[in-house]
Amino acid sequence: METPTVSIIMNCLNEEAYVRQAIDSVFDQTYKDWEIIFWDNGSIDATSEIAKSYGRRVHYYNSEKTYPLGKARNLAIKKAKGKYIAFLDCDDLWLPKKLQKQISLLDRNPKVALAFSDAIYFNQNGHICQIYLKFKPPRGKIFKELFRKYFLCTSTVILRRSAIQNFTWFDERIQLFEDAGFFLRLTYRYEADYCDEPLVKYRVRHDSVTITDFGNLPLERDLALKSLIDEFPAIENQNSHDIKIFQSKTNAQRAINEWINKNPGNARKTLKKTNPKNPLIYVLFLITFLPVSTFKTLFLLNYKIKNWFNWYKFE
Repeated sequence: METPTVSIIMNCLNEEAYVRQAIDSVFDQTYKDWEIIFWDNGSIDATSEIAKSYGRRVHYYNSEKTYPLGKARNLAIKKAKGKYIAFLDCDDLWLPKKLQKQISLLDRNPKVALAFSDAIYFNQNGHICQIYLKFKPPRGKIFKELFRKYFLCTSTVILRRSAIQNFTWFDERIQLFEDAGFFLRLTYRYEADYCDEPLVKYRVRHDSVTITDFGNLPLERDLALKSLIDEFPAIENQNSHDIKIFQSKTNAQRAINEWINKNPGNARKTLKKTNPKNPLIYVLFLITFLPVSTFKTLFLLNYKIKNWFNWYKFE
């Protein structure tokens, strides 16, 4: 295929344990007009051999060095030819009708720049939760709701390529919050729609970078907020209360960093200064009196009680 309809961006770093399942889930799609742009971000395991074994439909690129995920995603997008851009992280899985159903949404409404779907979170023990089982996300101009409680799973997202042609893509300084920063800026400009059924399985892992490198997240949230305001200055007035809520969440995560670095006193000082306050801030204050060893257990429990910082309404 010279010009496939969908370019699927797969960024990968040392994922030999999962990458075959992820690629197989693309080959199992009922919708067949696609290409995979596989960006190997400097793997030293068997990732390259596995990706190359699939032949011409998987366009393999090997990075000379390991870049922040924001830059790695941009480098992969530059290689894409499709009308639409989809994302599949190498430890996640697509269900067979994912492309068929979401491409139909985009084809029906040219105003929609981003289509997403429900997802099932799972780990080695089985299913944990379905993210939109009770909470139903909005359609259309979703920026305000997304800014207040971020609810997108990257592996569910498909973009209209024309919407990002003259648009700054992922922040190349960022490793953890790069997807949220990008999709927030995109939904400020354009409409979004979603399929109200799980079309993706998102793997929750104990060794996830979200856990092992959690310390950079507050700084990345600050960078993303500044980029958003720099690009759309009207947000400061239009969404001033939501900005305070966003900053409150950032401070909560900054306090967790202090706690897991064995500075519980600093964590409590951060929480005392955080406004607006809500029940979650008080709960975190009490948690800082617990041993640091409880952190990973509590973090993984997020997925059972809806992620504390994204789903909880900071009113």
